[in-house]
Amino acid sequence: MTGTPDGESAPRAGLAERQAELVAALVAGGTPPAGFAPGPLAATRAALLRKRAGEVARHWPLLAAGLGAGWSKTFADWAARRPTAGSLRDGWDLARALHDQQALPPVAAEELAVREARLRYDGRRAPRPRRAPAVGRAGGAVAVQIAGRVRLLRPAPRKSILAGDRVPDAARSESWISD
Repeated sequence: MTGTPDGESAPRAGLAERQAELVAALVAGGTPPAGFAPGPLAATRAALLRKRAGEVARHWPLLAAGLGAGWSKTFADWAARRPTAGSLRDGWDLARALHDQQALPPVAAEELAVREARLRYDGRRAPRPRRAPAVGRAGGAVAVQIAGRVRLLRPAPRKSILAGDRVPDAARSESWISD
């Protein structure tokens, strides 16, 4: 029974609206609802972002490792105004955003290229396995998927520690493989 003639459904509707406001404030950067102290609300929001970052790091370990000590801040800045879409999709969206900004570390570019080759993800629906052969590219890394097996054909270029220590591309693949 959802409502009674006495009008008991009105308080429940008000409670549902307040709960939705609180959830939006905690996970999607919404405005704090009336009656909540901003300090504890901000602390709870930060704790939830750290938890979410840990979940994404489990699905995208090379992305997290590639960003090193800056992982938590990078993720928190990116995720502060976005509701979660699940840790796999959150990591994928962050990796694509970093790639677009030319800020994706080489190991994370390889991880993204492998994921792009293995799965189809349009940014809206859940990733689905690819059936046909596919190529994934990110940050200079190239991965190919054939018959369900994924191989990294070309790793992402790393910055050399020593000046002039560039190894030549013997296959001249830069001319035929591009991002």
